[in-house]
Amino acid sequence: MDCESTFESKIAWKDFKLNSDGMVPVIVQDYKTDEVLMLAYMNEEAFETTLKLGKMTYWSRSRNELWTKGLTSGHVQYVKSLMLDCDNDTILAKVSQIGAACHTGNRTCFFKELV
Repeated sequence: MDCESTFESKIAWKDFKLNSDGMVPVIVQDYKTDEVLMLAYMNEEAFETTLKLGKMTYWSRSRNELWTKGLTSGHVQYVKSLMLDCDNDTILAKVSQIGAACHTGNRTCFFKELV
């Protein structure tokens, strides 16, 4: 069973390179399989809430509000690790995904084959 944990970042939010909306994109992977589950965005409040709860929390651009994944659906993402890329502008989150990651009910948001 997954349980909540609290985390402390080794890199301060002020050292992140933010996009024009004051956010960083977050690539989310399953920590066991490395399957890419989704892409979302974090602002500072979402980042701090993620660290505090040990559950992935994002900024919902469509609802314009903080969004802890699984709060309504039960499809929680427990943090296993957070890594910052070489440019300090993208987070890679490895998570324990409970249920579907995608709002469509699919395990991953990446299921539409292009090529």
